[in-house]
Amino acid sequence: MAQRLALQRLLSLTPRTLHPQGPPAPHGRALGTSAGRRSSFNVQDGSDFQDRVVNNPKPVVVDFHAQWCGPCKILGPRLEKVVAKQEGKVLMAKVDIDDHTDLAIEYEVSAVPTVLAMKNGDVVDKFVGIKDEDQLEAFLKKLIGA
Repeated sequence: MAQRLALQRLLSLTPRTLHPQGPPAPHGRALGTSAGRRSSFNVQDGSDFQDRVVNNPKPVVVDFHAQWCGPCKILGPRLEKVVAKQEGKVLMAKVDIDDHTDLAIEYEVSAVPTVLAMKNGDVVDKFVGIKDEDQLEAFLKKLIGA
């Protein structure tokens, strides 16, 4: 009986109330995928990291972060923005250290945020902490050789 009532309540909800993909976009704009979104991705596991980062022919910036880390919440969007400006010349992999402790240990991440620059599977540069946009752009230009 309780299940039937719960189901009836769920079915009586209007599409305006029930948002399986989250709330609608403001001002009726459709949600889309921008070039910036395609240039960054969340690492799913060790083999995903191997395929999409280590074996990638493009340079990859790896952002080791954590949900509880305040500075990570500042750096992440800033880094995504400057990576998107590179128009596909560099990719960004996001690694949550709580979900992927093994990768954090393997790459000697002792503090977050830690950002690695990888080219042809090798770490070629690294920084720990927050950087401003100018510093991030210089970091990426050094990585892609521009």
